[in-house]
Amino acid sequence: MATAMILTMVVLLLLGFPMMIPLIAATMVAFFFYLPIGPEIMVQQMLAGIRPAALIAVPMFILAADIITKGHSADRLIDMVMKFVGHIRGGLGVATAASCTLFGAVSGSTQATVVAIGGPLRPRMLKSGYSDSFTLALIVNASDIAMLIPPSIAMIIYGVISGTSISELFIAGVGPGLLILFLFSAYSIIYARRNNIPTEPKASWGERMAAVGGAVWPLGFPVIVVGGIYGGIFSPTEAASVCVGYALVLELLIFRSLGLSDIIDIAKSTGLITAVVFILVAAGAAFSWVISFEQIPQMILGALGLNEAGPVTVLVAISIAFFIGCMFVDPIVVILVLVPIFAPLVSGLGLDPVLVGVIITLQVAIGSATPPFGCDIFTAIAIFKRPYMDVIRGTPPFIFILLMVSVALIAFPQIALFLRDLAFR
Repeated sequence: MATAMILTMVVLLLLGFPMMIPLIAATMVAFFFYLPIGPEIMVQQMLAGIRPAALIAVPMFILAADIITKGHSADRLIDMVMKFVGHIRGGLGVATAASCTLFGAVSGSTQATVVAIGGPLRPRMLKSGYSDSFTLALIVNASDIAMLIPPSIAMIIYGVISGTSISELFIAGVGPGLLILFLFSAYSIIYARRNNIPTEPKASWGERMAAVGGAVWPLGFPVIVVGGIYGGIFSPTEAASVCVGYALVLELLIFRSLGLSDIIDIAKSTGLITAVVFILVAAGAAFSWVISFEQIPQMILGALGLNEAGPVTVLVAISIAFFIGCMFVDPIVVILVLVPIFAPLVSGLGLDPVLVGVIITLQVAIGSATPPFGCDIFTAIAIFKRPYMDVIRGTPPFIFILLMVSVALIAFPQIALFLRDLAFR
């Protein structure tokens, strides 16, 4: 049965079908030809997959991200960061990485971050003397910090599938996200010094305070998400809804950057994206039920010799599997398919599911920006109208940094768990 399901998926993917079709088709093959139960169970499992209330946060965060991406929030965040670091050698690269991190804390979306931060900062970096390959690689890889900094859609999906606290996942992603920001900033400074990139005029403290004042409203998003959740004011799902309301007030009434017609267009776009995400989640839930029912995860893990492996070996295997998976397939699909496979090992070894979730999210982020088919690469191609090779040429140093963070996270779990333990233990 497993062979037939895999062949069905591979053939349909090679024929160019979107990922939801191979997932559903493979599951239907199992129900119609192999399982001793009726196909109505498949429908039940699909509906069960999208029933958890926590999933309501996904369209809410997507909608909030769309609103602020088309508004003025990104420009104000960029201006604030530039006023503080633009004058140092490599400051523009540091500002790009920092702006991606801040906007990730506002939007929770890597694609939105590529659009909102890459659009205005790429021309400035090119004008300052940075190569296009370095610029594109920095934007694409720094945008992936959005997967780690709350709110993170990838963490929400993982939390729903694994039953892990989304609040704990959110806070645990902050440490690795800030570590990546620091390392990307250090590399940007080294690159700028080696290539003699000029600096920008130093801003006065008056200009800096004015920029901070302009960015106060957008900085309210992470305050709402982090402060609201960990202050016990509302749940992650409620935080998502509050973010939508805050984004509407910000862009419609305070900045006046959008009109009602813009909001209607944004709502349509969000509806389409949400439909795709929820179909994937539903299909993945039914697919996961089938492989669990047939004990395929135990068979796979036994064939790989992981049933008797120790915690470190298992974490390395998880990292490799998710990293490679996201090089070829959409991150949500990889999470939906692979999390149930590794769940028996994680549970049996007593591994902290929050740590596992952060490691998985990091690997998903890395794979999304890694050739040949990382989804963020194609987002950059579409946004910046650059050839494939130009986008990926500068990625190796950044991927190396991200892989080093992965190793550090396995060796020193407190990078992720320190803040979690501080907030919840």
